[in-house]
Amino acid sequence: MDSENLYRVQREDLPKLEKLLNLCFAHDPLYETLIPNAEIRKKLMPELFHCDMDEFYETCEIFSDSEELNSVLVVSDETKSCNIFRFLYTEAKAVLHTDGFLIKEDPSLHTFYNFIKGGDYLNSNWTDQLHQNRRLHVIYLAVNPQMQHHGIAAGLLEETIRYADQHRMMISLETHNQNNVEFYQKSGFKVYGVLEKNFSLKQYCMIREVR
Repeated sequence: MDSENLYRVQREDLPKLEKLLNLCFAHDPLYETLIPNAEIRKKLMPELFHCDMDEFYETCEIFSDSEELNSVLVVSDETKSCNIFRFLYTEAKAVLHTDGFLIKEDPSLHTFYNFIKGGDYLNSNWTDQLHQNRRLHVIYLAVNPQMQHHGIAAGLLEETIRYADQHRMMISLETHNQNNVEFYQKSGFKVYGVLEKNFSLKQYCMIREVR
């Protein structure tokens, strides 16, 4: 995905975005379910987002509304080819680092076991059912809580939709917060399916068809 209206994140921006994600997802249903212990969650989440951003900088495209970095949009463009060996190496490295942090912060392995049980919530394998390679997948769309309700999230989503419509692409994403479903529906998304497996946590899998 390309955009003249959004700021493309640079590597030196990643530490600030990691803090932003930690702030935005502090009370996210997914992390509260997989890491029920608040103290462990507080220690683990910065490590998890560090691994995520390090991986996604190599494999995806990361944007913000401006250089002030009040928001983050992580998009995977499924039409773009990649070096498969580099991709697998980056992914394996992230998994090993994440698993190491999980075990280090919770030697009881309870959190590690939760992440294994919750694997389907942590990947986007459901998109294989779409049989659509001309697709953007939104991995993260988050806005600093202090800057919410100023149209920033809508602007990020509108720019993603603009690019997708221009290139006749589907958009897919998932959310674990039911309150977000209506926000996406207003932009033409529909619920493709709802995942509820091993936990009383619903993952809303959403798509916006090719226009």
